[in-house]
Parts: sequence; C-alpha cells; structure tokens
Amino acid sequence: MASVSNVTSRFDQSIPADAIFKLSRISHATRVHLKNVYASLTLCTIMAAVGSCVCVVASFSPIVLAGLAVLSIVGLPVSVIWLGVTTHSPETEKKRFSILLGFAFFSGLALGPALHLAISVDPSIAVLAVAATTVLFVCFTLSALYVERRIYMLLGGVAPTLVILLTLTMIDLVSEMDTYLGVLMYCVFVMIDTQLIIEKAENGDKDYIWHCVGLFLDIAEMFRKITTILALKNKNKNKDDIEKCIRGHDEL
Repeated sequence: MASVSNVTSRFDQSIPADAIFKLSRISHATRVHLKNVYASLTLCTIMAAVGSCVCVVASFSPIVLAGLAVLSIVGLPVSVIWLGVTTHSPETEKKRFSILLGFAFFSGLALGPALHLAISVDPSIAVLAVAATTVLFVCFTLSALYVERRIYMLLGGVAPTLVILLTLTMIDLVSEMDTYLGVLMYCVFVMIDTQLIIEKAENGDKDYIWHCVGLFLDIAEMFRKITTILALKNKNKNKDDIEKCIRGHDEL
C-alpha cells in the first residue's frame, strides 16, 4: 500500500497554474538541486547514446535486433515503475540512480531503429539532429532559468526554435506539419518542466533523479522528431535528384 501511494503521489502532485510564470529568484538550494538534475541528465544522454549505438551495430543481425527490441519494450516500463515505487532517500540514492541509467539505456535502444534509418539515408543526419536538439534544449532551459519574468521566456525560446525549424524545412512545411509542431511542443515541455522542477525544489521536493526523467523524455522525443524531419527531407531531396537524372536521360 505504501508503494502504491508513493507512485500516486509522484504522478499526482498538485502544482499551481501560476507556478510556470512565478516571479521569484532561484534560491541557492534550488540551484544546487538543478545542478544535480542536469548532471544526471548528461549521464542519461550518454547512456542513451550507448544504447542507440548498440542497436545500430546490432541491426546487422535481425535476431539480436529483435532481442534488443523486446528488451527495450520490457525494460522501459519496468525501470520507470521501479524508480517510481522506490522512495528517494540517501540510502536508496545509488540504487535509484542505477535504475535511472538503465532507463536511459533502454530509451536509447528504443531510439536505435529511427537512428539507424536516418544514418542509412545520410550519416550526417545524426550529427545535425544532436546539434539541433542541443541548441533547442539549451535555449529553452536558459529562458526558463534566467528570465525572471517568466512570461517573457517565450521570446528567448520560441524565436530560436522558429529559426531552426525554418532552416530545417526551407520550403515544405505543410506536408509534415505534425512533426514540426511536435518539435515545438516538446520544446515548450522543456520550458514548462524546468519551471515545475524549480517550483517543486522551492517547496522542498529534492528528488533530482525523478525530476531528471521528465527532461530526459522531452529531449529523447525532440531528438526523435528532428531526426525524422531531417531523414524525410534528405530522402525527398535524393528522390528529386533521381527524378532529375531520369528526366535528363530521357531528354538525351
């Protein structure tokens, strides 16, 4: 019963609506908490990268790839539930952190097929997707952290997002609008989740491991959608080049 109530309290925490736009300075204790969150987030992204690389390498063996797919499908819910039912305390900190890294690794396995598909289209897509995801995450995070008037943080976050999205799309915005809106949606989630982490930390919730999960999921989905955008655009470009070559051959 204690475990069930613990999970319920984690997923049903009451946060006032005005917390997102709260006008207050971040205390020293909260800044320390944020450092722990972002340090954990950095390690999670590294573990996810390892998981994705393992999946890409294993793609040459269908049997191994199927096994990794099953592992990620089972491991993701088990690890997040296990993390949720384990109370945050100094005694359980190392255990929960290990579970967090396992969760990140399984998430990387889940991202592997999309990454492999993108690399098969153009290896540079992976680098561009990582760069775009990093820029967007940093812009929105800094907007949420350092703009004291929270309502103005949209200016610091949405503006670079639109620039990057326009750079990625160039002309063809309509046919894949849902994917572009998905990127923008997760960018806003990064900003909102950062604000909620600050609010919870100011109210005494110092569970940096659980707070890291939300931001990590935002980054993972943002990366997945940006990878999809780049892969589709590159694929369409190659298709257009082939059609031009065919037309040129017919004219000859």
